[in-house]
Amino acid sequence: MLNFNTNTINKDEWLTPPWLLSRLGSFDLDPCAPVNRPWPTASRHYTVLDDGLSRPWKGRIWLNPPYGRETFRWMDRLAAHDGGGMALVFARTETRGFARSVWNRAEYVFFFHGRLRFWTVEGKEADAANAPSCLVAYRREERPFLVALQQDGKGILVERARPGLMSLETDTLFQYQPLAA
Repeated sequence: MLNFNTNTINKDEWLTPPWLLSRLGSFDLDPCAPVNRPWPTASRHYTVLDDGLSRPWKGRIWLNPPYGRETFRWMDRLAAHDGGGMALVFARTETRGFARSVWNRAEYVFFFHGRLRFWTVEGKEADAANAPSCLVAYRREERPFLVALQQDGKGILVERARPGLMSLETDTLFQYQPLAA
């Protein structure tokens, strides 16, 4: 059975779990939406047919980018976008792309406990992903949505330290907020 972990036919359209979208509020644009989707992810959608990376982005963005070589081009675009939004990507924290596009630019990173199960374009839940996932936000306005997930016991929120909060003893760039008990 073909699934997220055995992607051998260049199938990039793995959908965000609907329970997660329902907790993140509404989005104005999904620039990476599947051509055929069983539910909306935003008010407007660009698909592979529209080349969402080169089109204008307005409002709050939902980004579940194609995973692979192009992921961090999409992440860099979201980081530069003024309207805010979030991205769902693999938590490949050791990669150069993650260091450049997430560790060096994000306001928040939310690491999920366990592995997410993505969905197919037919609206069926697939097996668990082959790597842990995280949500990345580049604007402070996204914090309430991520904190709400943390309170549901889904993961841990990593917050970029603000000037004046950085510890001179440890050079901490991020503050860690443990899961609620």
